[in-house]
Amino acid sequence: MTFDIYTILYIIAIIAEAMTAALLAGKLEMDLVGVFLLGWVTALGGGSIRDVLLNHYPLSWVRHPSYSLITGFAALATIIVARHMHKLRKLFLFLDAIGLVVFTVIGCQVALVGHLSVICVVISGMITGCMGGVLRDILCNDIPLLFRSELYGTVSVSTAVVFLFCSHLVENKNIELIIAMVFGITFRLLSIRYNWTLPRFSYRS
Repeated sequence: MTFDIYTILYIIAIIAEAMTAALLAGKLEMDLVGVFLLGWVTALGGGSIRDVLLNHYPLSWVRHPSYSLITGFAALATIIVARHMHKLRKLFLFLDAIGLVVFTVIGCQVALVGHLSVICVVISGMITGCMGGVLRDILCNDIPLLFRSELYGTVSVSTAVVFLFCSHLVENKNIELIIAMVFGITFRLLSIRYNWTLPRFSYRS
């Protein structure tokens, strides 16, 4: 496994997503297997769905079995440090934003390598960034965050568009990655700070 900037950021992202999922598992009083699986699904589910839809094999966790060990260890380690998590809330909001943005960019990169259309690139980024959280919420019997008014999917799509735009203007891949990440993380954190939301559709017969 080569450790380029994408790999390093991806490992940080799956650790962050696994730990946030483990906290939710704790609130629902799941057992150790539940904590492990919820963390694993949240961290690796989005990329797996993307790879299946794009016929991109082998799946990332099949190609790199260590990813499953990393997510499992991160989820289970959360149990040990859970009592201190309230002190790290801002850090986890930041890490969650990193996870969303990094997954989105990686999803776009996979589609670009496959020479897919612009729309497919953006959708690939959004699926990678958001579907792990959707699976987590479904397993926890909750309405997925993606379908609520909070700017989550919007941040993912916007980040994908910025990354795609930069890929046509900037030759240095690290620079286009940094631009997309700074935009996406800033957008996500500002939306949380100022409670930016999309209009809601309310229908009552």
